[in-house]
Amino acid sequence: MIRSNKLTKADKEELETAKALLENPGITAKITNFIGKPIEKGFDVLPFDWRNRLGNITTKTMLKIAEGTLLTMKDIPKENTSNGWHKLGVAASGGVGGFFGISALAIELPISTSIMLRSITDIARSQGEKINTTESKLACLEVFAFGGKSKSDDDVDTGYFFVRSALARSIAETNEFIATKGITKEGSPVLLRFIANIAQRFGVQIGEKAAAQAMPIIGAVGGALINTMFIDHFQDVAKGHFIIRKLERKYDAEFIKQSYNKL
Repeated sequence: MIRSNKLTKADKEELETAKALLENPGITAKITNFIGKPIEKGFDVLPFDWRNRLGNITTKTMLKIAEGTLLTMKDIPKENTSNGWHKLGVAASGGVGGFFGISALAIELPISTSIMLRSITDIARSQGEKINTTESKLACLEVFAFGGKSKSDDDVDTGYFFVRSALARSIAETNEFIATKGITKEGSPVLLRFIANIAQRFGVQIGEKAAAQAMPIIGAVGGALINTMFIDHFQDVAKGHFIIRKLERKYDAEFIKQSYNKL
């Protein structure tokens, strides 16, 4: 680790790139610009119990991909990410969601989220993460909590380092438990707490995506385009997140945070 009070020119440029990616408008703003109408109009056509259903679907989805990821993900180095193929897969699942509406969400969300996670892991590898470690796997899942601002949030609650700080204890507990005991039924409460924290923030973005796709004007093509924006957003966030982690491994984490805030 470099002990320095100054970044190299190349590292400063990377940090600037990371901040630009992480401080981009949230996915809600991007979808609103695309459909040309406030997302709130989509909420009016959703079933009255959709929030509870959505929360359950999001939590189950995150738990399923977390357990699958922690058990099956391998550290296979890649020179280039497969972002284009991942976007095509997510677009296809979004087309199904746009055509059938919220009734298809229980099928579409696990598929699209799993594809997004694979894309995130490719990006992580490209920034030097060792995906065979539990810490890196949890960092990949952490990306889903960085959805950006929505109208229900304020700037403080969605800031990159604020979210990381809010998740730090849960990640540390999960990492420690898995390191000593592995993935077991006994560890479910620890993993569930971590997943609940991720799902709570990711669920806000999913809810607004579902509301947009519920609008009559959307259809299959619109659903595919919304899902493409969705994965594109999280790919950008993942790149910014793993650039930060790479620089934290090279320098001191607190120094990188201070340098980020000064930009």
